[in-house]
Amino acid sequence: MRYVEVGTRALLAIVFLAALVGKVGSRASYPAFVRSLRQMDVLPAALLRSAAAATVAAELAVVVLLFVPGRRSGVLGFVLAGALLAAFTAVVAITVRRGRRAPCRCFGASDTPLGRQHIVRNLALTATAVVGLAASASAGELRLAEAALAGCAGLLGGVVVAALDDLVALYRSPA
Repeated sequence: MRYVEVGTRALLAIVFLAALVGKVGSRASYPAFVRSLRQMDVLPAALLRSAAAATVAAELAVVVLLFVPGRRSGVLGFVLAGALLAAFTAVVAITVRRGRRAPCRCFGASDTPLGRQHIVRNLALTATAVVGLAASASAGELRLAEAALAGCAGLLGGVVVAALDDLVALYRSPA
């Protein structure tokens, strides 16, 4: 189970790092993220900037907690990641149910409107956080080669998740 913890830490850390970079990686990305929150029409306008800043701060905290070795930081990272993902899932579900065509700014610039696929992705990532949290309770020594393999698998999985909209668009037939 310790290797499951390593893999899930890596996967979620990369996903949240990609999300963070997508929101603050350029001068235009953060204002675009705030605009996407406005288009979702879930929060009052007065809270949009605070919600955007809190999201960025929480994503940074998840990345740091999951990259820092130690059981306590892992547990806190998994709990915060799970809570954020549950909140993101709820916001996306409300947006989709209301028929809003807000772009997915989860990982930066994207024209893909929020949809069911984003809800499914977020639910899967929430489940990953729960599995990682459960795995962090296990004891035992880690062997370097196996831990490195689990970490690489998690990193690869995180990259795939972060690029999923782009990968799907590559194979989607033109309308």
